[in-house]
Amino acid sequence: MIDARLGPMHQALMRKADAVQREFATVSEALQALGRELVNTPRGETGPLREEQASQRQRQLALAGEINLWRERARGLLRQRDEPALQAFLVELTAAGDAGVSAAVATLRAADEFMREHPEEAQALLDRQRSGEVTSNPALRLLERARTEPDLRGDPAIRQREASEFANRSGQAQNDDILAGLEPALVDPDPIVSDMAALALIQSHRFRAMRLSELDVAHISVRWLAQIKHRAAIPVLIEILETPRTGYVPGQGGLVEGSNRRSRLVALAALVEWRTHAAQHAIRARLIDRDPQMEAAAERALALFPGEWG
Repeated sequence: MIDARLGPMHQALMRKADAVQREFATVSEALQALGRELVNTPRGETGPLREEQASQRQRQLALAGEINLWRERARGLLRQRDEPALQAFLVELTAAGDAGVSAAVATLRAADEFMREHPEEAQALLDRQRSGEVTSNPALRLLERARTEPDLRGDPAIRQREASEFANRSGQAQNDDILAGLEPALVDPDPIVSDMAALALIQSHRFRAMRLSELDVAHISVRWLAQIKHRAAIPVLIEILETPRTGYVPGQGGLVEGSNRRSRLVALAALVEWRTHAAQHAIRARLIDRDPQMEAAAERALALFPGEWG
């Protein structure tokens, strides 16, 4: 469970990571557009486009590192071993120079000062916050159940069922604050709690990836699913790969219709990394696909890793 004292600070760090993630998605879109433009540009006139492409790739790489950095800082906040270590960590966060994060640090320090000057009142307030947080936040309730309920602690199938039910409750998978409550538990020292958090997040991101009409937002969830190292992500990635669909993406003058091709390609690449029998079967099926780019990507993947996958 997130300490009520650190909750707002953790949320500020996650919001910063999400903001950088959105910028990363914008740069990725720009690179795809440049690639299409290069195809249609005469060979001798591609110089400026290739320079822009190189610049955008550098920016994309820098943003990827920044996303990982802010998410690691969010996890690191909850790992500080004692108060001096936490205070040193807060100094590092302030030095990072982000206004929103610095404001959250200032708020946390003000709360600490209030606790020192009014310990009984502060402790009573903290107890109420903790109690209310567990009661009102579905993510924290789920994690608390994973710590205490014998059925959830003993049967992985029950955890999977609870994760699916969690993600499919009305509006829950689309609530960023609820999902932010699960992220820190991915590194919980209790393996049952961390597994429950992973399963719930996988199912929540599956909901977003498969149902959201805003394909750029759905794609962020596909990328998350491609990065998590949990085998429960494999069937979700297969489902994304096998399901071409249309939706809306940002374009000139607003949203325009687009396809989920790039999400399917990300899913395919992630399945190649897993190299399971099910992943290979799904990729082989894409050798006949209504999208020629998917057929070509599947053919390349199977050629790079011949033989039967484990």
